[in-house]
Amino acid sequence: MDRESDTGSESKSVRVRAMFAEIAPRYDFLNHALSLNIDRRWRRFVIRRLGDTLARPDAVALDLCCGTADLAIALGARVPTLGLDFCRPMLARGSDKLSRYACSVMLVEGDALKVPALDETFDIVTIAFGLRNLESVEAGLREIYRLLKSGGRTAVLEFSRPVIPVFRGLFNYYFTRILPLLGNTVSGSGFAYQYLPESVQDFPHQEALADLMRGVGFSNVRYYNLSGGVAALHLGDKN
Repeated sequence: MDRESDTGSESKSVRVRAMFAEIAPRYDFLNHALSLNIDRRWRRFVIRRLGDTLARPDAVALDLCCGTADLAIALGARVPTLGLDFCRPMLARGSDKLSRYACSVMLVEGDALKVPALDETFDIVTIAFGLRNLESVEAGLREIYRLLKSGGRTAVLEFSRPVIPVFRGLFNYYFTRILPLLGNTVSGSGFAYQYLPESVQDFPHQEALADLMRGVGFSNVRYYNLSGGVAALHLGDKN
């Protein structure tokens, strides 16, 4: 990678970290309010689709880009879970939640592209609404593949492309016009909720992401459109 690319990647990482630090105090409220609490349903769906892997004796999970730890807590109710994020204020909000739940979760600050763990450490690796924020989607998938044990499973929950034409138009208007206005007003940020639709537009659509996962080495790759394709859950196994 040339120096110009390095500089661009580093500046994106710095900007995204600063953005999440700025909105951390209102992040959970806005997540639930702007999605009409549908985000909670999506995370429950993730847990159901991981049920057989979570039921394995001595299974351990890693939740990358864990933010304020909603998914890590849900995983930690079933198996010991490590939550990793590069934004300390988001982790602080997540840490405040842990005492309110019966879960086995440890939160650490770190880079999702350079996780301080040995190869084939985890039975499950999840990433919810974080893969598009990484400097490289493919590099993120390769790191997930490295961390998974043979027989392990990854779950990638991310915003995607609505599949119903009329609904797609209505959602895109809300997502690109109304949501940024509401989100930026409530959070006090002038950038965060404008970045959200822009980052989703740049992210691979459902089939393209599935192809990327297969290219990295994942087998039995499949995806589920959630809420008409507003989000999608991709699953992949490591042989």
